[in-house]
Formats: sequence, C-alpha cells, structure tokens
Amino acid sequence: MLCLLPLGAKVKLPAIIGNDMVLQQNTNVNLSGWATRSRKITVRTSWDNKNYTTTSASDGTWKIQVQTPSAGGPYTITISDGEPVTLTNVLIGEVWLCSGQSNMELPVSRVTDRFRDEISTDSNYPMVRYIKTPLLYNFHAPQADIPGISWQAMTPENVMPFSALAYFFAKDVYQKTKVPVGIINSSVGGSPVEAWTSEGGLKPFPFYLNEKRIYESDDLMESMKKEERKKSHAWNVALFQGDKGMHEATPWYAADYDDSNWTETDLFTSGWATNGLNTVNGSHWFRKDFQVSAQQAGEKATLRLGCIVDADSVYVNGTFVGTVSYQYPPRIYTIPAGLLKAGKNTITIRLFSYGGRPQFVKEKPYKILFGKGQPEKGESEINLEGSWKYHLGAPMPAAPGQTAFHYKPTGLYNAMIAPLLNYTVSGVIWYQGESNVSRRNEYKDLLTAMISDWRQRWNKSDMPFYIIELADFLSPTDKGGRTAWAEFRKAQAEVADTNKNVTLIKNSDLGEWNDIHPLDKKTLGQRVAAAILIEMNTKNRK
Repeated sequence: MLCLLPLGAKVKLPAIIGNDMVLQQNTNVNLSGWATRSRKITVRTSWDNKNYTTTSASDGTWKIQVQTPSAGGPYTITISDGEPVTLTNVLIGEVWLCSGQSNMELPVSRVTDRFRDEISTDSNYPMVRYIKTPLLYNFHAPQADIPGISWQAMTPENVMPFSALAYFFAKDVYQKTKVPVGIINSSVGGSPVEAWTSEGGLKPFPFYLNEKRIYESDDLMESMKKEERKKSHAWNVALFQGDKGMHEATPWYAADYDDSNWTETDLFTSGWATNGLNTVNGSHWFRKDFQVSAQQAGEKATLRLGCIVDADSVYVNGTFVGTVSYQYPPRIYTIPAGLLKAGKNTITIRLFSYGGRPQFVKEKPYKILFGKGQPEKGESEINLEGSWKYHLGAPMPAAPGQTAFHYKPTGLYNAMIAPLLNYTVSGVIWYQGESNVSRRNEYKDLLTAMISDWRQRWNKSDMPFYIIELADFLSPTDKGGRTAWAEFRKAQAEVADTNKNVTLIKNSDLGEWNDIHPLDKKTLGQRVAAAILIEMNTKNRK
C-alpha cells in the first residue's frame, strides 16, 4: 500500500468512505485510510466547520473520530495530508448493516410480480443510500478494504438491484422520520453462519476452525478449482454429445419437428423424472402446441414458466427466447413481436437436471401473457398447464460437484465484514439460516457467538441485532422437513430470548410453501421498520 503512496500523494480511502455516503447521526464516527507514514492528516467537516487531526502510523494507516450532528445534509468532508480529497453529498442519518443469505440479497427486480406498481411509482428517495458488497472471501486474514463499491441513492434508475427487504424497510423508516437511511448490504446467497464469523469467534467450535485450515492453501484451492472446472466441462460436453435433440437433422426445438411419437405427460407428474425407481439426470425435452388468435399474432408477449429444477433453455417456434442456469429464479421470458403467428404455435423446453429430482414447481404461473404481462390487470393470456409431449434427451450421472469455497468458515467475515469494522453502524439486520437448518442443533450457539464476535469487533457491546425468522416453507406433505424448519425457528427465538438487545422479527406467516424466496418483502420490511423506529425513539429519549 505504501508503495502506491509516494511523498505528496493524496490520502487513500477505503471504498466505503466516499461520495454520497451516510454517516451515523449523533455520535463519534470513524474515518480511516492510508497515507505515507508519519504524515499529519486533517479532516474538515462542513456541518460544524471543524478541523480534526491525527498522524498516520508507521505502516501508513490512520483513523480519526469526528462528531456527527443530528440527521441532515448534504455535507462535504475534506481530508488532506497536504493535497485534499473532498467527499460530497454526504448525509447524516441512520446506518444499518444488512447481512445473511439469499433472502437478504434478493433484489427488488425479483419481487416486481407482486409490487410492480409501487416500485415503478414510489422509488424516488434520494435520502436513502445503498451500497452492496461483492462476493469475496479470504482464509488468510481480515481484509482492510472492499474495492469497487460505491454508494447509490434510491431512485427509479438505481432501485432494481437493491435488496427488496432493504428497499421496503428503509423507505418506510424514511417516510415516517425524514431521517436519511444508509444501507450496507453484505450478504451472500446460500451462506452459512460460520462463514460470517471470525477465527476468534469460532474458537469454541474446533470443527469449523479445522475446516477453515484446509482452505488456507491458495495452491490447494486453485488446483481444486482447476480440476472441478475440467470435470464440469467434461460433463457438459458429454451431455451435449449424447443429446439427440441437438443433433438430429431436424432439432427437437424446431417449429416443424415431428413429435408425434413422444409421450404425453403432465408437467407436474413425477414419472418422467425417474426410471421407475431412481432419478434421471441429464436433459429432458418438453413440447406443447398452443393456439394464438389473429388479434394476438405478432404481438410482443411474456412467457411465464414458473420455476424449474434445475435449469432450462426455452424456444418458441424454433427461436431461442431465454435460459436460466439454476432452480430458484422465476422463468420470465420475452417473446419478441413478430414471433407468434395466428393459429398453431409451439413452445419447447430443454430441461437440465444436475443431481436432484428434476421438476416443474407447482402453483406457479405457466402461461403466455399479452400486454404488459400483468394478469391482475385483466390482460389476455394463454394457459400452458395440462398435457405436454415429452422425450428423454441425454440420461446422465449426477453432475460433478463444485466446492463452494465462499461457504467455508471465516471466509466471508474476513473479506466482507472485517473491512466494514471502522464504519459506524446503528445495528445489524440478519436474515440467514436456511443453510444451517440441517445443523439446527448447533445454530443457537453459532449465532450467539457471531453476535458477540461482531459486537466486540465493532466495540459496541449492545449493538442491536434484528434476526429475521425463517419464513414458512416446504410442502404440507413434507412432515420431516417442516418439523426441521420449525425447530430451527425455535433456535432463532432462543437466541433473541437469551441475548440482550436482540430482536426476533416474525416472518413465518409470510412464507410460500413452494418458494424458498417468498415475495412479500414489503410486510416483512414494515415489521423491521417498526422495530427500528422503536430503537430510534429509545435513543432520542436518551
């Protein structure tokens, strides 16, 4: 770092300290960075026109605390070791760290089915600022910076990548208080709690420390990645070579392909997915003819294919219209204008199964929508449920596994939490646990250790934690799975009951049995906002 900072160079700041940021109100906040060694650093804040000074250490690092006022802005902050750096459009308000796994990460764009009108008309809140950390992990040591991140205002142009939960609770808090809100979203889909805990925090759990030590070798990880890429490539080559549907003179997705000898099936039956006993992985093909009226012909339309396990490529009248590479996202594909014709049309699905039971998720939309693709608006639609033609493409063994290094203990903490420790936050909103359900017996202790760990490292022993209860999930017929999830929710409640200033946010009633990512992040966001407002009122009374 010092090699990049010759004598007379500007100070270097961590990426989270920049233009458009929100600083915590009514407290001493940390500003930090790097400079040449033993340099005088001056910070000037426009809200009080006050200078704060410090001297960089022998390694060039520096940190200084500045006093923030009550909510307001925008302000400027000038930081100098001789050549000034000025930060602009800085707000003072309430800053919240949002962390966990995919239900925290889930973007606004994924909930437009339910909240399209609100998102399109009520997303202009420039006093709400948001920053999302990229996926990073490190098994060597806590890192000092998260490069490439920047603060974004909540505007219609920026809002779609925002966390949906953060969008709803931050907007609600701002509407009711007019206090600027800063959201730091450091979350990773599928991540377990131990990945977010420091090495010191995991000392009571030697199993996880020993697992972490396995991955301290960069050479080992690189060799594993290389070998797994080779295996994955070989599997995909074999899949393609063995799939007759891609190699016959008339490919199976062609509009004029003769599928008269294919088997009739319903998408939601399970017979096509097995050989009578065991799951059949590889590729499965489905075709369906449907009628389009003269009025609908030529129109742009939206194809909805629910959710598919695991992946799919989709064709309409022989033209490729979209693909999704994993099971969770809703399949929403655009049929371009001019592709549909009056009379008979054909849709073809090439489904890929990697290792589990292939399926089409029930009680999701399977239809073609005309207009803006909003059935609630009474627009015309074509139902695609019912009978389809089916043919097995390439039966395959399960796809080779890929090591999720970023799920290993301490990796996410070192790269995605440690660089934030100098940044003052009001508290933490934690939505995580789906990946720990199978180890629910240890979750209370693991999460309690993580909370204690973060509080110690932020030097804030009473830092508020809001734990989002896992939403209801799984089929009513899956008694064992539902019992496991219920037991996990009890563990979450016990953490809230046995730790000071930890609040459980009710969420089990907002679930969808067939979707691990329930859409109603608005009600949940409002519940989080209500809890935060209680915290804000308590601080104001003090």
